[in-house]
Amino acid sequence: MKAIVCTRYGPPKVLQLKEVAQPAPKDDEVRIRVHAASVNARDWRMMRAHLFIIRMVPDCFLQPKNKILGADVAGRLETIGCNVKQFRPADEVFGYLPSATGRGTFAEYVCAEENAITLKPANLSFDQAAAVPLAAFTVLQGLRDKGNIRAAQKVLVQNASGGVGTFAVQIAKAFGAEATGVCSTRNLEVERSIGADHVIDSSREDFTRRGQQYDLILAANGYHPVSDYLRALTPGGICVVAGGSLRQLFQAAVKARRRSGGGSPRTRGVSLVHRHEDLMFLRGFLESGQVNPVIDGCYPLRRKDEAIKDEAMRYLEETHAKGKVVITVEHRGGRE
Repeated sequence: MKAIVCTRYGPPKVLQLKEVAQPAPKDDEVRIRVHAASVNARDWRMMRAHLFIIRMVPDCFLQPKNKILGADVAGRLETIGCNVKQFRPADEVFGYLPSATGRGTFAEYVCAEENAITLKPANLSFDQAAAVPLAAFTVLQGLRDKGNIRAAQKVLVQNASGGVGTFAVQIAKAFGAEATGVCSTRNLEVERSIGADHVIDSSREDFTRRGQQYDLILAANGYHPVSDYLRALTPGGICVVAGGSLRQLFQAAVKARRRSGGGSPRTRGVSLVHRHEDLMFLRGFLESGQVNPVIDGCYPLRRKDEAIKDEAMRYLEETHAKGKVVITVEHRGGRE
């Protein structure tokens, strides 16, 4: 099968489109014929070894341990292990493969345990379904588990037009909150199209200095000092940090630790946990139409056997994408 392979750390040009062995599922696994996989900041960080701690993982100092990147997947089941009970061949599924599995989805086929996937909502295309898992998991666990989101709260999402941010605005609305999205001028219409109650143009205004306070702030890949977020919180409000600069992540961790001895911390980070029940929960939002994936662009795994292996990653790295970037897979006979 064809797969996008990363054999060393570096810029997108280190990626290679190669022929690799097709994986065989274990008794408790399925083999997915991949139709789409989305690109996440996690993949970029793994490719670049952006956080040096990545190199401290066993067998990862000089090169990535998992040579095939990608965590989000949508496709059709081809082979079912003998112990798998939930699925049948030809089922259309989507899901998330944690890096600990050692499997990557930037390929024509991938194997997964049955609790890593669920049936794809019928109202979503493969491209849309592949855009969901990692980003939406981050938002759900950030807003619900870390932020204790409640109906009628005032919720602000920084970088609200990105992959995480577009889900954050919609999921906040699905929980009954009043959502404010912060984005640049060119993305204001994206925010309005996904139902943001209020939109702040970050190119013209700093939301941390306008005097408005919020019950919950989700800083998606943010850049403000954590003290700025705290200034924009109501008494008892919570700031959830999801990604962002190393400085911001460090500040959030320090403030959370200092506060933990004297009450609940107002600043909290998101450490993604894969839970099948969360995937099912998100599927409910998708099937009801409360959450709709926003896709900036789709890039084929290959085009007439000519690799465009690094195009999707370069776009994600160089551009502030509006929503998600997706890699599509064309199989012989079409994508069906």
